[in-house]
Amino acid sequence: MSFEELEQDPFDTHEFVERLAWRTMGTKARSQHDEFDPMLLHGAFERMIADLKHKNDMVQQRVDKLEEECKDEEKKHWARVVDLQRNNQAAFSHFQGLDERINSVATKVVHLGDQLEGVNTPRARAVEAQRLMNYLSEFLTDEPPKSAIFTDPFQLQLAAEIIQKLHMIALELPSTEKFGKARRKIADKYDEIENELIEEFRMAHREGDKRKMKRCASVLSNFKGHGRCVDAFIEEAQKGSFMSSDPFSEVFPLCEKSNDLIQQVFTNPDVVMGKLVQNIYISKLQTFIQTKLDKQEDPEQYLKDFFDIYTRTTKLSSDLSKFKIGNDSSFLPKMTKVIFQKHLDNYINFETKYLHERCGAILQRYYDSKEHQKKQIQSGGLSELRRDLQAKIANVNVNINIGPSVENYGGETFLSQEVSINILQETKLAFKRCQMLSGSSDVPGNAVKILDILIKYLVLEHIDYAIEVGLQGIPVAEPKVAPQIYFFDTVSQANTLFHLFEKQFMDSAVPLFLSTPLYADCLHRKRDLRDNMETKIDTGLERATASICGWVKYILASEQKKNDFKPDDDSALLQMGTPASKKVVKFLNEQHQSVRDNLDGKNVEALLLELGTRLHRILYEHLCQFTYNSLGAMLVICDVNEYRKCVKEFGLPLVSQLFEKLHALCNLLVVVPENLKQVCSGDQLAGLDKSILLSFVQLRADYKTAKLASLLK
Repeated sequence: MSFEELEQDPFDTHEFVERLAWRTMGTKARSQHDEFDPMLLHGAFERMIADLKHKNDMVQQRVDKLEEECKDEEKKHWARVVDLQRNNQAAFSHFQGLDERINSVATKVVHLGDQLEGVNTPRARAVEAQRLMNYLSEFLTDEPPKSAIFTDPFQLQLAAEIIQKLHMIALELPSTEKFGKARRKIADKYDEIENELIEEFRMAHREGDKRKMKRCASVLSNFKGHGRCVDAFIEEAQKGSFMSSDPFSEVFPLCEKSNDLIQQVFTNPDVVMGKLVQNIYISKLQTFIQTKLDKQEDPEQYLKDFFDIYTRTTKLSSDLSKFKIGNDSSFLPKMTKVIFQKHLDNYINFETKYLHERCGAILQRYYDSKEHQKKQIQSGGLSELRRDLQAKIANVNVNINIGPSVENYGGETFLSQEVSINILQETKLAFKRCQMLSGSSDVPGNAVKILDILIKYLVLEHIDYAIEVGLQGIPVAEPKVAPQIYFFDTVSQANTLFHLFEKQFMDSAVPLFLSTPLYADCLHRKRDLRDNMETKIDTGLERATASICGWVKYILASEQKKNDFKPDDDSALLQMGTPASKKVVKFLNEQHQSVRDNLDGKNVEALLLELGTRLHRILYEHLCQFTYNSLGAMLVICDVNEYRKCVKEFGLPLVSQLFEKLHALCNLLVVVPENLKQVCSGDQLAGLDKSILLSFVQLRADYKTAKLASLLK
């Protein structure tokens, strides 16, 4: 076996032993147990152990040799480190000595320089003074200056430096005739050189020579006309720009390009950048605003353009804020206010005037399309009394007018979702404009003004008016013809539109005054509007319920005959009910469906509960007016069963329970006398007063003949 197998990575001991055994014994010994020779395997293991010990000794010798070599190398390394430390210490000592010598020489040089400066400075000042006096003498003569510095255009910047100093000297000269002329000549030359510098600055800007622009700007910074240099830069920077009809698209690229140039040319780039932006806002944007808004006669388009331009200006100011423009962080917002000031001052007055006109026109156009003339509607107890009296008078064909008549306008509710959405859209846009165009302190108050308009035209003039009209159109409580009740449809539409109003109130109006005292006032006002509307709706539902019950009473009184429940033969039973009951059930089913279609939530439950309770009372009192023979009792049970099926659709357990008991009472009319007492004490009639049971039993035709009174005792 090769020892290379021992150096494999990873090395598996068990696998090594297995391979050794396999190679020693061969495949035949593993398959035939008789061929297995343990001594052969034992000898192979002993030989391998001996070989491994020999191999271990060889490896140990190599390890000892390598450790010895490592120790020798470590000794040599530390010797080299000691030599390096010694050399480093010597170099550091030499460096300290050299540093001391350099400091000594530097001190002497500085001292010598101070001495030379002390001698040279007065001399240089004297030379400069002499040179200025020579130039000044040229201005004291009648002839123009002849020095090359004033005549050579290539020495313009040097001439500017000289004339600036001469100008300062001239200011100190006495105001005599002798020096007056010189002062004027110096001033003229000063203006001439200043103009030439500005013109040279312009030429350098056109040629893109930034170095020359910087030199000219630096020289002009000491002149009175430095502002003219900035104006020249602003004028040159805008040449070729603002040729399109939309200046906003050009402002930011122009400022971005100019900002890089300003940083390289001027020593006060913040101020120059501020003047550039100010010039653009005043001369370009304000002119555009005046052109766009001042001549706009359409108020809707005016507000739309105003909001659009102001929004774009605000965004532009936000984009420009990345540049360093002076030390005033509010510079850009102030400039925005300045260019829009005239329009901002009058914004809310214009907005409210437009909304009044617009919302009023929307409503008027709608009522005109319906050929309806809005009228003042009086509400209250006296008005209702006059209305009911007028209805009674109309029924007897007497031409006396003491109050408003019932008018349902053919089922027209005078509520329009389209109209409401138009008003909501107008006010939604107004709220957005209010937030953008109003000052931060004016936003809450202005938002409330817009909310007032929304309430006036949508809630009061449209929704509330329609409810009032619907109330007037509800039939009287004692109708003589089948009542047409359209008020349920009015309630459905009114609730839908009021929900739209509440959504806009929360989404658009509330965020504008949420953190102010106005929020509580507006929330209270909205609740009052809701409560007022619900009160009127409740009044209308009460009237509708009374009208439905009144018509049921009228049907029963006019259609139900005295002998309906005392038939002579059983042919009447074939109809499974009387005509009056069928007419009542048909009418109730129609009204129930109308309620389900138009009302929702608690309104449905409350109305049907009240209607079911009243119907039970009406039918109970109605049935107590008749006498029933055996066939008539079967017929009335059929009638009550139909009523019971009808009200079961209401889905109200209390109402169903009332009619179940009424049905159970009617069973007393058919039960045989012997079982009457047992039925009266049954579960269905448990809890009813005995007088009620007795009064119902008395309706039987055989009450006296069968001596039922004695059976019930």
